[in-house]
Amino acid sequence: MNKKQPNMNFGAAGLFVVFCLLFFILLFRYFSIQFTGEVGSQPLAVKAQQKYSRTGSLDAARGVIYDQKGEVISEDTTSYNLIAILDKKMTTNPKKPNHVMNPKNTAKELANFIEMEESEIYSILTKDQFQVEFGKAGRDISHQTKKEIEALKLPGITFKRDSKRFYPNGIFASHLVGYADRVDEEDGTYKYVGKMGIESILNKELTGKDGKINYESDLWGYLLPDGEQKITPAQNGNDVYLTLDKKIQTFLEDAMNKVVEEYKPKKIIAIVADPKTGNILAMGQRPSFHPKTKEGIDNSWHNEAIEISFEPGSTMKIFTLAAAIEENKFNPNELFQSGSYRVTSKDKAIHDHNRSGWGTISYLEGVQRSSNVAFAKLANEKIGFEKFREYLTKFGFDQPTGIDLPNETSGKIQYTWPIEKATTSYGQGTAITPIQQIQAATAIANNGKMMKPQVIDKIVNHDTGEVIRDVTPEVVSSPISAETAKEVLDILETVVANEETGTGNRYQIDGYSVAGKTGTASIPDPKGGYLVGQEDYIFSFLGMAPKENPKLIVYVAVQQPEIDHYSMGSIPVSMVFNPVMKNSLQYLNIQPSQQEKASTTKLPDLDGQGVSNTVKQLEESGLEVVVLGKGAKVTGQFPATDTDVLEGEKVIIQTDGDLIAPDMTGWSLRDVMKVAKIAGVKLNSTGSGYVDKQNIKEGTLLRKGEFLIVDLKTPEEKLKLESQNKEADENSELPDEEGEKLPQD
Repeated sequence: MNKKQPNMNFGAAGLFVVFCLLFFILLFRYFSIQFTGEVGSQPLAVKAQQKYSRTGSLDAARGVIYDQKGEVISEDTTSYNLIAILDKKMTTNPKKPNHVMNPKNTAKELANFIEMEESEIYSILTKDQFQVEFGKAGRDISHQTKKEIEALKLPGITFKRDSKRFYPNGIFASHLVGYADRVDEEDGTYKYVGKMGIESILNKELTGKDGKINYESDLWGYLLPDGEQKITPAQNGNDVYLTLDKKIQTFLEDAMNKVVEEYKPKKIIAIVADPKTGNILAMGQRPSFHPKTKEGIDNSWHNEAIEISFEPGSTMKIFTLAAAIEENKFNPNELFQSGSYRVTSKDKAIHDHNRSGWGTISYLEGVQRSSNVAFAKLANEKIGFEKFREYLTKFGFDQPTGIDLPNETSGKIQYTWPIEKATTSYGQGTAITPIQQIQAATAIANNGKMMKPQVIDKIVNHDTGEVIRDVTPEVVSSPISAETAKEVLDILETVVANEETGTGNRYQIDGYSVAGKTGTASIPDPKGGYLVGQEDYIFSFLGMAPKENPKLIVYVAVQQPEIDHYSMGSIPVSMVFNPVMKNSLQYLNIQPSQQEKASTTKLPDLDGQGVSNTVKQLEESGLEVVVLGKGAKVTGQFPATDTDVLEGEKVIIQTDGDLIAPDMTGWSLRDVMKVAKIAGVKLNSTGSGYVDKQNIKEGTLLRKGEFLIVDLKTPEEKLKLESQNKEADENSELPDEEGEKLPQD
């Protein structure tokens, strides 16, 4: 007993020492941490900040693309991604499930809203995961579709807010505007990258810089009420204003659609430009594609107006004519022998498009008839090949225009041998781009000053509205004088207006003088020579209006439409040129250049007056009155009060009864527009001239918002077409001695 006592005292003393050492070590550690603020050479403040500090991303919006008047062409818009929660642990109350309870029924319902088979959806919903998404089919869900799915109250189905690139106009200058694709990053974020057109070439300007937010949170990640926040704001992408005009572009898209439907051409290329500024107001092509769905993009990756050069055909004669006039070598009354011409004794003969020519004619008639011989002689014998080559450079045909669009190509001027120099004068052998023709044509329509084509109007800071880049008109050169430009316009007007010899009669526009030139270019055969089918041509027209002071240039080219004879090639081209030019001039409030000289009457306010007395009063003033409705009182009128109207002009009055469609056969489009305006109907027109047919029959009701479609024809059109077809059949051309197909205008 006594021996154990010392051992116990020794053990207790040992424990006491051990606990004392632990206490002093703990105490030392405590004060050490207090004074140094570090553990293992790691600052505790930093560790705490890492544990309770959170970083969030503030997404930057991609810049908006507008037309020149601020109409949206491309923008970011809110969308939603479809998500399904599959983990049963998310449901704490069986009466209010938070996960997918019935995969089969859920798959059946979702199949009605997303492009995915029910079986595939079911397969996704039965995976052993916390949550699932539905790939491309579950992205870009619209707000309306989201609401409809939410209304089904499907357990476990939810949405994540997202954004997408939205193109509200659909197929609309698609190759010019381009598109932006979503690119997913490794960290789970994404961005949109431009892949074509403006979206591509201005991708840097359109792309914003994401911001971030640093904030303090609790253990579960929730924001602390008094926690510190540090915000780096997002910098949204800059907005781009194009020179396009939405209204004119819509005219162009609609016209091309009609030609595609009726003639099914291999290609259509069309451009509308302002010759005073070089601004491109519209640009389109067929085939085209939808920038959102990419439907149709496999048919044409290239902007045909910019990236592809081809033989222009006789539209090139505009610039040969301008060079001859500028050099004072063009005498419109001088005679020459048409039909065929040899540049040298060793070269093959150049033929006119009808091979036999028209005998001895003047050079003016040679222009009007689009004589290849006339222009070959002008280039060789009058201007001289070397001097003519200088004008090809002056008009910019041997270099890109520098337009702000990607992948622009240049012309390919074949100018080695005498025969190549001669054929270049009338648009064969040498290849140029449509945009080069537009640039060169500005010199003709703008008093000799050639303007650089522009598609960008300005670039604006999205957040501040500050103009970062303001594009101004740029004069490239002055290849000809103002006097030469005027004379060229006067001569080109006769190509359209002269009923006897002009090849451009089909491009006459009621009320406006048009100056222009037709073109029918052969298509090279990959096996050698040229294609020889009746439709194997590129039919084109380059026109300017009004001739006295052109406000618009319109170029249209249609390749290989389904026609019975090449002489009909101008029909599909005119179906684009005529309505686009006329509707655009009217939209721009360009006054008609051909007005009858007649007495005018200032139209009084007719509202509330009796119909019979009003009709009598207006007819006594020499006006033609059309009454819409069967009421007794006037409730509306067009033209408006105090408008000066010409003697014989139609005045449309609206009564307080139902509006009844009149017989509009023989009416001008201008008068039809009055009815459409006052009745509130949507007007579509085809052709040119006067009304031949109308879809709303005479005597039926005119309902607001419905479509009124009229088919226009010139009085001579039907007879002329029959005559052309008959003549073409009788004089069916044969290939020349080397198999080359000659252009026909």
